[in-house]
Amino acid sequence: MAEDFLGIAHSHIADLLTPITHGRGDDLTGDELETRFAWAAFSTLVEPGDTDARALVQALGPAEALRIVVHGEAADTVAARMREADQAAALSVTPRLMAAMARWKPRVALSTATRALTAAAHLRAFLLTPDDTTWPLTLDALGDGAPLALWVRGDLARLPELNRSIALVGARAATGYGEHVAMESAAGLSDRGFAIVSGGAYGIDGAAHRAALASDRTTVAFLAGGVDRLYPAGNSRLLERIAHSGLLIGELPCGSPPTRWRFLQRNRLIAAVATATVVVEAGRRSGSLNTAGHAAMMGRPLGAVPGPITSPASSGCHRLIREYDAVCVTSADEMAELAIGAAVSEPALAPVAGTDRRTHATATGAAEETRLLDALSTRRSRPIADIAARSGLSAAEVMATLGRLELAGWVVEDEGSWCKVH
Repeated sequence: MAEDFLGIAHSHIADLLTPITHGRGDDLTGDELETRFAWAAFSTLVEPGDTDARALVQALGPAEALRIVVHGEAADTVAARMREADQAAALSVTPRLMAAMARWKPRVALSTATRALTAAAHLRAFLLTPDDTTWPLTLDALGDGAPLALWVRGDLARLPELNRSIALVGARAATGYGEHVAMESAAGLSDRGFAIVSGGAYGIDGAAHRAALASDRTTVAFLAGGVDRLYPAGNSRLLERIAHSGLLIGELPCGSPPTRWRFLQRNRLIAAVATATVVVEAGRRSGSLNTAGHAAMMGRPLGAVPGPITSPASSGCHRLIREYDAVCVTSADEMAELAIGAAVSEPALAPVAGTDRRTHATATGAAEETRLLDALSTRRSRPIADIAARSGLSAAEVMATLGRLELAGWVVEDEGSWCKVH
């Protein structure tokens, strides 16, 4: 076997991977080093939820898939190899593969992966891949939308507790009623042996995490950026406590900032790993409805806490109960019963949609616009190549999407560079 992988010596890869590999990082074989490095590299190349990347990796293996992307192999040749591998992957259609590889090309730089691994080691974070025995198998429910890798801070021995967990999610701008219910529910569920899963945000998320920590039980926060980006900043002390006593998990490597698109994709992980999802309080535009939609699509138990019919802060919960067969739950006992006793239902016919295209891109077909707006600045213009690298879109997709957004008045051009309108 060659002693290097894509020009990087195995010994150097081993030095990068050993500190962030739980269990047997110091005795990985050459093939294992290449595979593990490839998983990490792909997490720097693609945006969360990229089904094309997952299909390519599943068909040819992560190391070979990374070689193909780095070398820029012809799409028709790659598609033929995928068909030979007897994989029923949607990427076997050559035009789609061509578009995907064009989307990844602006980010092809193995130095990015080595920096991410170095940063993770400095932070004492771990790289978790689908090859690890502690990988949450519940993520398989996402199919080709499952993450390629996870970056984790905390005690990996707590990961199996996700097999008995409940996601408590809700609005950031929570009322006193919502925060009280979240804390009471999280404390009661913790006492019943459930791990509490949420997103680390203000409002309902923060209240649920704090109650679980106060009960000295496991709580898990899924982040929309790298596990070194403690967002929101106002919750940084809370997130540090979770990293010490529970688990911080991110799909993106260290240094990756949270964006609107990444928050939406993060929500699918919360819904996938939890035994059940409960929306404690949510208005009509709450991002927690996106999490509920993912849970419903996977046929996972979904609950919603009712509130005053006069309260706009509970209108989203009432909609879930009325239109999406969410179970009305009012106590920790009922939430526990939802997780333990509910049979997996048939998936909902449609995801729970938001009320505008910017807060629920996946429901309105505006995913590219959301990702591109995330990549633009209101303060300075950026060239096409920079926007493509930041958004994870191809240059052609960027130019086409910018044209639509310019017509809609969202962006303006300045001598070949582009800026977001205030």
